[in-house]
Amino acid sequence: MILTTSLSAINSPTFSPPARSGTVHTLPSVERFALLIDKSKTIHRLLQTHAALLRHGFHDHPILNFKLQRSYASLGRLDYSVSLFRRTQNPNVFFWTSIIHGHAQSGLRDQALWYYTQMLGEGVEPNCFTFSAILKICPLGPGKLLHCQAIKFGFDSDLYVRTGLVDVYARAGDVGSAQQLFDTMPERSLVSLTAMLTCYAKYGKIEEARALFDGMVNRDVVCWNVMIDGYTQHGMVNEALLLFRKMLAARVKPNEVTLISVLSSCGQLGALESGRWLHGFIENNGIRLNVHVGTALIDMYCKCGSVEDARLVFDKINNKDVVVWNSMIVGYAMHGFGEDALQLFDELSRIGYKPTDITFIGVLSACAYSGLVSEGREIFNSMKEVYKIEPKIEHYGCMVNLLSRAGHLLEAYELVKNMKIDPDPVLWGTLLGACKLHRNITLGEEIAEFLVSRNLANSGTYILLSNIYAAAGNWEGVAKVRTLMKDSGIQKEPGCSSIEVKNKVHEFLASDKRHPKSKRIYTMLEEMNGWLKAHGYTPKTDIVLHDLGERQKEQSLEVHSEKLAIAFGLISTQPGTTIKIVKNLRVCQDCHAVTKLISKITGRKIIMRDRNRFHHFENGSCSCGDYW
Repeated sequence: MILTTSLSAINSPTFSPPARSGTVHTLPSVERFALLIDKSKTIHRLLQTHAALLRHGFHDHPILNFKLQRSYASLGRLDYSVSLFRRTQNPNVFFWTSIIHGHAQSGLRDQALWYYTQMLGEGVEPNCFTFSAILKICPLGPGKLLHCQAIKFGFDSDLYVRTGLVDVYARAGDVGSAQQLFDTMPERSLVSLTAMLTCYAKYGKIEEARALFDGMVNRDVVCWNVMIDGYTQHGMVNEALLLFRKMLAARVKPNEVTLISVLSSCGQLGALESGRWLHGFIENNGIRLNVHVGTALIDMYCKCGSVEDARLVFDKINNKDVVVWNSMIVGYAMHGFGEDALQLFDELSRIGYKPTDITFIGVLSACAYSGLVSEGREIFNSMKEVYKIEPKIEHYGCMVNLLSRAGHLLEAYELVKNMKIDPDPVLWGTLLGACKLHRNITLGEEIAEFLVSRNLANSGTYILLSNIYAAAGNWEGVAKVRTLMKDSGIQKEPGCSSIEVKNKVHEFLASDKRHPKSKRIYTMLEEMNGWLKAHGYTPKTDIVLHDLGERQKEQSLEVHSEKLAIAFGLISTQPGTTIKIVKNLRVCQDCHAVTKLISKITGRKIIMRDRNRFHHFENGSCSCGDYW
């Protein structure tokens, strides 16, 4: 009954089957051929059915041609579908919708819009399925025109058409228009709810997204993925992990997309224990270690401080693409393992893979963090000369970082001034940071004045200049810059350190006393200070960027967030356990020196990830070689 109804709707002129002659044979019916076409799941089977259809004289039957046209498109032979369409005389709206849908499904937006325009030119009016098909791939400009046409033809209130319109505005970031259409929908499907949820999550309306998510009666895995990824992409990684746990509690089975998003959250947070649990979940649930999952695992392990685990995953991935190689090279770079990164880069080139711009960002970063100046220069020059890759702003940033950290400030400055592309604030910040590191006030002032005069200065510019003055004891200059910052409403980002213990992440600010174990933490801090004094350690008070007395400077150093996190780690984990800490800013010189000594005194390995890189502290030394 359903088949008959749909066929009669498609059928146009009356069709007479071929006349029989001679011996009476039972010919296959239209319904029989229609069923065979619907059951053809491979292109080979469909071609066989098509051939049989032609042998029995049904080559001009509109119902069968429509089904063939649609099936060829769905099986990836859009060219056959187009050929059939062009041979159809006076195609009705179903034929036009089918050919539009076929091009839309293949991502051929311009061709789909062309067929829609041709259909109107032939005097054929679209139906709700036509709009639903074409809106899926429509950008905002044509989408607005189609919206007008949907109103004109009376389909704007149709559930599928309205859902398509919401999706058009949502994909373009027109949150207001998408929300207005969504709010006035008389009925909402799971697809329309997901479209609006995606819009909110993608464009930072996280509270609205969560409210919509919580109000959904039925939530499939896609809805959970959208909400989890929304949290992850906007830095709300704790919320992402909590929602993932709720997903498991609701017995919704995660898929590959879920796991990639949650692994990203673990990496951002430095939550190694949670990341390892996820890795076990992947292995125990038969999820294939393809390049996407493998790359996410490598990235997570590297960001959580376990480059050894990352390498184990890397070695297990079959049919690696260049993205997998890049993730491992970048991982080595962030840990300061320059030689390992260069070795992997050489291996990549030797086996025939072509490095990408991301590959060069990774290997140049590795050179910068390891002080490999000559190697970095050679690789940077090879980008254009050997691999025909034009350096981007990120590659220049790596070179500026490499040169300026190594003390080649003027060379780095000249490189910036002679770039073919405009330097960005990050690049200038790198150069200013090096001026502070090497206490070059003259060049720092020159760069800052250059940025201010051209309205290129941002909050980082003022903060770095203030730090340069403070490091040189120029408190008058500090006061002047801080007054400018205050007048401009610029605030310095507070330092924050986090540590994961028993699958829970604990965060600390400087002088923080909010933690439930605050008393025990500060008792351990006093004990640590005693160890340091017994070993003859002298606090590096020269880095305190405030005009304070010596004892006040010492006290301010003692309660830095890194030290609070280390103290908590010492009281919360078993002796000999590795302590892993994540810091949102660059670790200061005093905390770096203290952590080296604490690792020797306690016999603990301490891994710290700061804004720039990883530091592996063990037995009184750091993997960075005091070069960071």
